[in-house]
Amino acid sequence: MDNFKNLIKAGAADIPADLVIKNGRLVNVSTKEIYPTQVAIYKDKIVAVDDDVSDYVGESTKIIDADGKYLVPGMIDGHIHVECSKLSMTSFAQAVVPHGTTSIVSGLDEYISVIGLEGLKEIFNEIDKSDLRLFWGAPFKTPYTIPQSTIAENIDSDMQKELLKQSNVYGVWETVREDIQELDEDTLKTMLYAKDAHKPVWGCSPMATGKKLNQYLMSGVRVDHESYDHEELLEKARKGMNVVVRESSVTHFLKENIRAITENAADVSRHVSFCTDDVTATDIAELGHLDHVVRLAIEAGVPPITAIQMATINSAEAYRIDDQVGMIAPNRDADILFVADLDKFEISEVISKGKVVEQHSAPAIEYSENIMNSVKADKLSPSDFAYNVDIENGIANVETIKSVGPFVRKRRDVELEVKNHQIQVDPSKDVALVSVIERFGINGNKSLGFTSGWGLKSGAMASTAAPDDNNLIVMGVDAEDMAFAANELITRGGGQIVVKNQQVMSFLPLPIAGIVSEATPEEVVEQEKSILKAARDLGSKVDDPMFYMTFLPITAIPDLAITDLGPTDCIALKLFDPILSIKKS
Repeated sequence: MDNFKNLIKAGAADIPADLVIKNGRLVNVSTKEIYPTQVAIYKDKIVAVDDDVSDYVGESTKIIDADGKYLVPGMIDGHIHVECSKLSMTSFAQAVVPHGTTSIVSGLDEYISVIGLEGLKEIFNEIDKSDLRLFWGAPFKTPYTIPQSTIAENIDSDMQKELLKQSNVYGVWETVREDIQELDEDTLKTMLYAKDAHKPVWGCSPMATGKKLNQYLMSGVRVDHESYDHEELLEKARKGMNVVVRESSVTHFLKENIRAITENAADVSRHVSFCTDDVTATDIAELGHLDHVVRLAIEAGVPPITAIQMATINSAEAYRIDDQVGMIAPNRDADILFVADLDKFEISEVISKGKVVEQHSAPAIEYSENIMNSVKADKLSPSDFAYNVDIENGIANVETIKSVGPFVRKRRDVELEVKNHQIQVDPSKDVALVSVIERFGINGNKSLGFTSGWGLKSGAMASTAAPDDNNLIVMGVDAEDMAFAANELITRGGGQIVVKNQQVMSFLPLPIAGIVSEATPEEVVEQEKSILKAARDLGSKVDDPMFYMTFLPITAIPDLAITDLGPTDCIALKLFDPILSIKKS
């Protein structure tokens, strides 16, 4: 109550501001105006935005001269799996806040799959110590996979009923369309609990149009970040959805999606915001974060102030957090960017949580044993990666999971030779083996299937970071290398690795839950580049072989996937046998 009273007093200038910004030009994203302004900040809240705030200045008030720069609200990433950056929350904040991203909306579902809700408390504490704000949505369920793969802790509707009562839960995270389509009762219970709690539901509905979209909307989903073309985005916006344009490290959708704005006379932009979803440390270092997305939108023909709205107030309104963030106004969080030229949108200074963000080394974070020792799989042998069949010699016709870019997988049938009861993978036919190993010490599941589209000529690569379940995934054309790669990750406690002839070519340590690194952003960038080079040396010409491989267990991506249960048909939502036929020779 005392703090609340002090905020009100500060608004009346009865208590001096801690910080005052003078000589700025306000980018008012609410009224779409730009005009001279001064801003007063008390603690971490904006208390005044006027042409003169001299009454708010006290003896200890710090004054910042904006020198005519534009004052832009801190930007909001509307949908991000931070864990895919392989950066800890501390390092991620160090990387993105200087680029103007002061808030993120996330489910932290990758963490939950490994350390559960109890372990997540440590991550919340870590975020609180950083310059970054988190608006957390509790995942509609975990895992998202259909059929359900193995993870450390499952979230169901009973848990959601209680989670939705918590003040730190801002919505239901990433409700995939397939569960609504199948009328999954546990998912539908969560939708009803969300309605009762007046909490928004955030969705995931790639390529949903017409009746499929109408059906999905009837569940109450408010926000969607999965539009594969501008017509899909436009239909969703016209039907009342808040649509998020995704520009990630692997799905560059902005150029296509933005056409719904640049080629349409209607004011579609006020229903559209931005996200980066899955982004690498390398891309953040070389391109930026949301500042890069805003620049791309401006280059595509979106007026700067409209692009800024999409990165700020639009996102805040979509996620119902506009009472806290999204604009520079009294009672909003003091997240402010200084920009000299709106067309270039280069950020010179950032205020986050009411303080000027300084470039400095972040304090070391100590994690519990539960988080640091999460890889509990038994060692493997080459025989675990031998695909055995009944015939001794002959030909097997197999269904491979063909990678067509990061977020599309298609069926490709290939004939492979059988020798001594084993199907022989054939690099000359662009076929590799892929396996997912349960790594939480729960059931010891091991799957095996075939994949293509990677161009691997030798060796193997593996990762303990692989959404949505973060089991150990390994791909290769040599069983001994596959076993060696998997065992190295088990021994080292998690990471990503590329091997050839049972020799480590590159290793990226991921000791925190087996999915993120303790290293600085700069160190992770160097390790990512090393992994990429090593994968190239195995023959792959895919843009980012390791990153693309880690998406293979996601069953929400059409048409095929693989989890610890086995190869999965993402359309029929069931497991499939990759052996189509075999014949003796």
